[in-house]
This record gives sequence, structure tokens and C-alpha cells, in this order.
Amino acid sequence: MAKVLNPEPGQLQHRMGIEYVEWSPERVVATMPVAGNKQPYGLLHGGANAVLAESIGSVASALHAGEGRIAVGLELSCTHHRSATEGVVTGTATPLHRGRSTATYDIVINDAQGRRTCTARLTCVIRDQPAG
Repeated sequence: MAKVLNPEPGQLQHRMGIEYVEWSPERVVATMPVAGNKQPYGLLHGGANAVLAESIGSVASALHAGEGRIAVGLELSCTHHRSATEGVVTGTATPLHRGRSTATYDIVINDAQGRRTCTARLTCVIRDQPAG
């Protein structure tokens, strides 16, 4: 889990500036700067919201899966409610379903003023960790 929560340079989470501030199977919270993650119109890129949502939902699913198991994204949907142009956004993932083979998380992303900018839902499939 340490590699996931502290990504190495070059990994997408590191490039996006995602920082985890809380993590458990019940709740994962992370921040991401708007700067460096904007689209050409100066707004936070919708794909950046998707990266944040899938990152924190996957961490929560992996924590639920436990040692010797992995969680990988199966389906992600995002609804973008309002734009963010500066500061940081904060994503919070909470469980909707936690089973043996799948886990689904609700992810809410808020701007620095606490306004919801995006709502996402991620379902991960849980499998035994491959050897090696």
C-alpha cells in the first residue's frame, strides 16, 4: 500500500499532484491541485477529476480487498457539476458495496470552498494478487 499512497515520480498520481490525507476501507480522502491539471479554457480538466476519482476509489477497494488481493477498475462514471479554476480539489470515496469479488465506491469531489464539482462512481473487481 505504501507504493500506492506515495507514488513514485513518473506515475500518474504523482504527475497529477494527488496527495492522500486519510485512508481506510470505509473512507479515502485525497487532494489534487487545479494548477497543472487544467484544460485549454483554464478549467480543471474533467479527465483530472476522473483520475482523482479512480485513484481514491481504487485505494479504498484495495484496502477492502486485503493482503494478497488486488483491486482494479471495472467501471467509472463521472458527472461534472461545476468548474474549478484555482486552488485544490478534495475527493472523498465512501463505500456503496463491498463484496468478495467487487467493490463500488461513491466519490465526491469538492473545491476549496466546499462546493461539489464532481460526483463519480467506481466499481472495482477484486482478484487474488498474481504471483511475482
